[in-house]
Amino acid sequence: MLSVCIWALHGCGQYNSPMDSTLLLMKLGISMLVVLVLSVVAERVSPRAAGIISGYPAGIAINLFFFGYEIGPAFAAESALYTAAGLFATLSFVYLYYVASSHVTRCSVLFASLVSFLGYLAVVWCVQKVPVNWATALLIPIVSIFLFLYLFRSIENSIIADKVQLTARVLLLRAFVSAGIIIVVTSLAHAVGPAYAGLFAAFPSTMFPLMLIIHTTYDVRHVHTIIKNFPLGLGSLIVYSLFVALTYGSLGLLWGTLLSFAAATAYLAAYTFIMRRTQSRP
Repeated sequence: MLSVCIWALHGCGQYNSPMDSTLLLMKLGISMLVVLVLSVVAERVSPRAAGIISGYPAGIAINLFFFGYEIGPAFAAESALYTAAGLFATLSFVYLYYVASSHVTRCSVLFASLVSFLGYLAVVWCVQKVPVNWATALLIPIVSIFLFLYLFRSIENSIIADKVQLTARVLLLRAFVSAGIIIVVTSLAHAVGPAYAGLFAAFPSTMFPLMLIIHTTYDVRHVHTIIKNFPLGLGSLIVYSLFVALTYGSLGLLWGTLLSFAAATAYLAAYTFIMRRTQSRP
């Protein structure tokens, strides 16, 4: 799958030079590492933990950084506002996957993926029609988080009892799945302007491969557990996107990325602390 995708991109005129090929390999390497780490967390810790951690700005950070590196910091900063608003499409994607996989058992992975992707494109098209500014970039994802937490309220948390041995073959398969998806998504984003690029950057490029891996390896209820807890960590994505929009133009890519990660990490740490304190109360 990886070699076919790279060949297709060369044929389309992308990643033709050695520098472009290096950038492609960097994006793939980072993305595959993130997906593999999340899948291991789902197995060795719990799907609930993987769902929350999936809200950490991994795929979005990769996309926005390379937007800035290849096109310019101003382009990435403008795209970041649309990325924050596009989290509504991200949550719509995982919700549609949950609904489709709940009602179809035969070929449910393929069917749920198709329904989710088509729904994601429809929501992206709708969000692109909305004037996106600092107010809407903050309001849309916050309202979305509470909406989908309500929609996911009936899902029960589950753990993985019989774990698959993490052989080199299993890890390689996971890497190929994530690589193919990352290549396609990032290529589509580069073919459009900052609005659609930012919205496509919100595609769950690390979450989706994780869902596929867990769904095909274990049971659909484990995927639903990940989906249920995904909105809980999504606040860090909002924080990250808005900090990118705020800092990339003035501080540049390096310091803007570091500060955005620091802010997102602080949010996730504060959220985890508050939740633990709340659960420990009698």
